[in-house]
Amino acid sequence: MTPSGQSPPGAETVCDRTRPRTGNEKDVASIGHAGRITVAAIASQLIASLFQIPEAYWATIATLVVMQSSVWATLKISMARVVAAALGAFFGGVISACFGTNLIAFTVAIFLLGLCSIVLRLEKTAYHYAGITLTVIVLIPHVTSPWPTALHRFIEVVIGAIVALADGTLWPEKPREAASSIKTSIAQ
Repeated sequence: MTPSGQSPPGAETVCDRTRPRTGNEKDVASIGHAGRITVAAIASQLIASLFQIPEAYWATIATLVVMQSSVWATLKISMARVVAAALGAFFGGVISACFGTNLIAFTVAIFLLGLCSIVLRLEKTAYHYAGITLTVIVLIPHVTSPWPTALHRFIEVVIGAIVALADGTLWPEKPREAASSIKTSIAQ
């Protein structure tokens, strides 16, 4: 605070951050981002429901996890998450089919999943995602085979990734960068 009781130029207070902003270019971009996320979330939910996947909300969660500001960033993250989901679904299916919801087998599987992630050079967040998939498959008791759950989980992640990529391609957050990327892709 200055002697006159005002904040120095450029200093922002908590009250300043909570006041509604108007006419700001950042606001318009943020509204566009909210629109993109909303459309993608609803689209993934509807598509997963269309395929009659029992836990369609996982497709929506996958979309929200992988969506980034650029389609290229989304593609990179999507690829890692799809590989991670496949790995987690495979491990989860095997462990659940052989041992059921056994906590010791789950513990060993999580650790082995980590080692596989290192060998495959998956980033740590992809390993976490694989662990989530494994957890959903192993720790939720199944009346029948765990393989349908493993397959559904993988399909949900694929749907989420595809919707996020489609959304980023059809509704880019940064139109100039998207146009440049499309021109470069076409030229190649």
